[in-house]
Amino acid sequence: MVTYIKESIEELRNNVTLPSRAESSNLMVVVAVFSILFALATWGVDTVFSRLIQLYFNMLIN
Repeated sequence: MVTYIKESIEELRNNVTLPSRAESSNLMVVVAVFSILFALATWGVDTVFSRLIQLYFNMLIN
């Protein structure tokens, strides 16, 4: 376990590079936009399924 942690720290120090501030900002905007779009799509599908289930049970009751 200790070896794994040491190797992970060495990997982070030697091979990982952080993006610039501008690139990070651009990526943040992209993630935010796709998160909003995905949330809207999920809401839409949930609304459609909810209405279909309501129609189904209303047909069973009547």
